[in-house]
Amino acid sequence: MIAVLMGGYSAEREISLLSGNAVYKSLLNSNVDCFSFDLTEDNLEELWKREFEKAFIVLHGKGGEDGFIQSKLERKNIPFTGSGVAASSLCINKATTKELWNKHNLPLSPSILAIKGNPLDSINFPLPWAVKPTMEGSSIGISKVENTNELANALEIAWQYNSEALIEQWVEGDEYTVAILGSQSLPSIKIISDHDIYDYHSKYFSNKTEYLCPSGLTKEQERSIQSIAMKAFDLTGASGWGRVDFIVDKDKKPYLLEINTVPGMTSHSLVPIAAKASGFDFDQLVLKILYG
Repeated sequence: MIAVLMGGYSAEREISLLSGNAVYKSLLNSNVDCFSFDLTEDNLEELWKREFEKAFIVLHGKGGEDGFIQSKLERKNIPFTGSGVAASSLCINKATTKELWNKHNLPLSPSILAIKGNPLDSINFPLPWAVKPTMEGSSIGISKVENTNELANALEIAWQYNSEALIEQWVEGDEYTVAILGSQSLPSIKIISDHDIYDYHSKYFSNKTEYLCPSGLTKEQERSIQSIAMKAFDLTGASGWGRVDFIVDKDKKPYLLEINTVPGMTSHSLVPIAAKASGFDFDQLVLKILYG
């Protein structure tokens, strides 16, 4: 019996429910014994009353992608999909992830950490800037700052989600993503959004967002971005599956943005698109994530 864990209590709850239901229906299609479980802040004890051999985690953000549910499952000796406790708690934090990648000379735009209530260090890289919460996904709480007068408001928006915000140099370019499945990088995807920021609406609800796979990179550029993605993934200790996001500038230089250890699995999601380009459908993808 497989427990499909979805919902949760992060800002990405709505997407988790969409992803979780897609996975649940897929497992039923494949005749896998399973049940869906909508996790909330106060019903974890209900989960332990159910009998299951493995958890398929489709929880995004806080509580599901930060090591919390992974640690609870580990204590019960219940296997689960995706990354373990340490990698999950590292990857949820954009600042600590970038710090690790920087030590290994992976390509990054300059950034500084802004902690609520603490004096802000001087910013020694040029405008525009991207300001984002350190521990939210789906572009929640992100702002583009084009002059210094806009910074205070952008920080207040980011600090609504947690007390740390990342200020990054804005890189003009196109967004790309590389899905990881096991020890394999899947084909890159180029994202063309009708918004300046590939935001929550663009990611999950806009029919104007385009996804190009093949992405249009040359063979050499494709090999390079896949290699960087795999190295970034491995350095964090992530496992099973995930997704690594990039901005690629006009000179085709890639800059790492972040890693997702529980990517979306909706109709607009990127991992299923990359899987399809690799020759397997959604049901096959779900089984590969579940069984490796």
